[in-house]
Amino acid sequence: MIKEIKFTDNAIKQINSLLSKKNKGSYFRIAIKGGGCSGFQYDFSYDNKASNDDLVQGNILIDKQSAELLKGSEIDYADELIGESFKITNPQTKSSCGCGVSFSL
Repeated sequence: MIKEIKFTDNAIKQINSLLSKKNKGSYFRIAIKGGGCSGFQYDFSYDNKASNDDLVQGNILIDKQSAELLKGSEIDYADELIGESFKITNPQTKSSCGCGVSFSL
């Protein structure tokens, strides 16, 4: 179970909508990967199965290392004039780049 990470209703609705277009039993994976101009970036993808290192909440997977870095975060989905995207408010983030895609811890 994914603890200490809050998902807004908008985020859950969007995840469910995206998964409705995938094979039954698919998962939505959220991860933190190295890269971007500030050192880390969020990664959203699909997976067919959970691994031993995954925390599972319904149809959402987060590996244990990423979950530690996301502790205390809120994951939302916003539909704005500049586009639609998942927005993560992470209290552990020290800074982020101008484009808002990468961050440092």
